[in-house]
Amino acid sequence: MQGGDGLFRLMARLLYGTGLRRQECCQLRVHDLDLHRHQVTVRHGKGGKDRVVMLPRSLRADLELRLAQRRRLHEADVAEGQAYAPLPFALARKFPRAA
Repeated sequence: MQGGDGLFRLMARLLYGTGLRRQECCQLRVHDLDLHRHQVTVRHGKGGKDRVVMLPRSLRADLELRLAQRRRLHEADVAEGQAYAPLPFALARKFPRAA
């Protein structure tokens, strides 16, 4: 991929190497990656189904680097009191009467 670098290059390599759809790639979360087993769990994919896809070994180092960068950014945000993570379905599970 010419002209692409950083996050977009990594996303393109994930799309090509795993067969993920664009939206599935954009919605990946840290806990969906199992780098030791070389697996990616796709949640709420096409048809609302979950599935597991294989992660190419060539992407592991880039993903580890990206995760380390994001971890440092998150720690800085926590230190400033700015950390936030959306939990789209968690509140409905925890508080069924409020939904």
